[in-house]
Amino acid sequence: MDCDVVVAGAGPTGLMLACELALGGARVVVAERGREPERHSKAMGMQGRTVELLELRGLLDRFQEGAGVLKGGNFASLGVPMRFEEFDTRHPYVLLVPQLRTEELLAERAGELGVRIVRGVAVTGFTQDEEGVTVETEAEPLRARYLVGCDGGGSAVRKHAGIGFTGQDPHMYALIGDMRFRGELPRGEGLGPMRPVGLVNPERRSWFGAFQHQPGVYRATVAWFGEPFADRNAPVTEEEMRAALVEHTGGDHGMHDVTWLSRLTDVSRLAESYRRGRVLLAGDAAHIHLPAGGQGLNLGIQDAVNLGWKLAAVVRGWGTEELLDSYQSERRPVADGVVRNTRTQAVLIDPDPRYDALRQTFRELMALPDTNHHIAGMLSGFDVAYGAGPGDHPLTGRRMPDAELLTADGPRRISDCFTRARGLLLLPEPAPPVSPLVAWADRVDTLAAEAAGVEPGTAVLIRPDGYVAWAGHPARQEELHRAATAWFGAPARDGHT
Repeated sequence: MDCDVVVAGAGPTGLMLACELALGGARVVVAERGREPERHSKAMGMQGRTVELLELRGLLDRFQEGAGVLKGGNFASLGVPMRFEEFDTRHPYVLLVPQLRTEELLAERAGELGVRIVRGVAVTGFTQDEEGVTVETEAEPLRARYLVGCDGGGSAVRKHAGIGFTGQDPHMYALIGDMRFRGELPRGEGLGPMRPVGLVNPERRSWFGAFQHQPGVYRATVAWFGEPFADRNAPVTEEEMRAALVEHTGGDHGMHDVTWLSRLTDVSRLAESYRRGRVLLAGDAAHIHLPAGGQGLNLGIQDAVNLGWKLAAVVRGWGTEELLDSYQSERRPVADGVVRNTRTQAVLIDPDPRYDALRQTFRELMALPDTNHHIAGMLSGFDVAYGAGPGDHPLTGRRMPDAELLTADGPRRISDCFTRARGLLLLPEPAPPVSPLVAWADRVDTLAAEAAGVEPGTAVLIRPDGYVAWAGHPARQEELHRAATAWFGAPARDGHT
């Protein structure tokens, strides 16, 4: 084997997955078709749950340096702030980190962990057998135990695997780009907190929105509904963008210094399966949707954190097929929910007057605390919960808040305990002299501590991705051992694999 896992694609999902695999002890090669890193950022921020995951891995300080925050969030440009502060989190905001910076920092971290990144080498196909996968590339083939396609919406890995990618064709079409303007931009209805500059044209079923992401540089979008592009794949020219501005806003507003242009639609598709044998999918290779609410990059990074420790566990020999299959059973429903909520947003941002009543109804609903909490949970990822395992404790399957821990050595936080991507058993004081999970000590750390917000006397077993595998009274060891076996494999003899 050349490595344990080949990751196709060096975007945020692929790089985060490579870091997670390396933390778990897997040898990783990232094959990226582009010869150089991208020069323009598509995504511009990270939702709160992604911020929490970065903190679990000890990476947040890097990402926070020089980054702003956006409080309130936005759903369908309706102007009703999302109340992220209602969640039990230290990060109730969107962290404004451009995608290029995210990729730069994750590539830096991957290098620190010994990941090999090969650029200018596209994955073109593969064959798999009982022992591994032979990955065909534009250079030499690579032999690995597993292949993960993180190669975008047009994923060659997904296509070669024959995995269906079904969904909904677009009805919204947009030109988007980074540019400067000499003139005053139109300030009509606006499009929510990320686009305070904007104009809505109901008679044309179009809108224009822009926001500054660098001094004087605007991310500008002109969108319309029902009239497809003549050629979806044709490069966007400055003349085309200028003409769209004139048509939909009445002028080009002195557009100049254009550095990036692209096309955008609300096409949405979901992979029918996230796994075929030794080949898996993550990020845009598994799901695409309208980038409304800033969920795409976050969905991919969260895929990577869910998959990474599980696939590394299989590579190391203690992870089971059932554990690896839980990646799809946990993450595909989350993607399905994002696809549905972005389809909803695509309808709500269509300025057709026939939808005015629908928009007003949604504004009224989102002013209600329960509705606002529900939608804010979807956008932020704070509401993601996985199926409960042994026991019936309400924490099981949910994200563990970053509680303060009172230990014999002083105060700590939950997030301090996951930099190595291992499991954690929190035991209430007084702790027994031998951990009840001593036979899993090569995979699970044990810490005696009282956690703020957790009922006194409760033990909590937490997965490497920060979700609770089991919670209950520490005397219920049979339940605890069943949960440990389900998520961390069979017990090792004498605490060693």
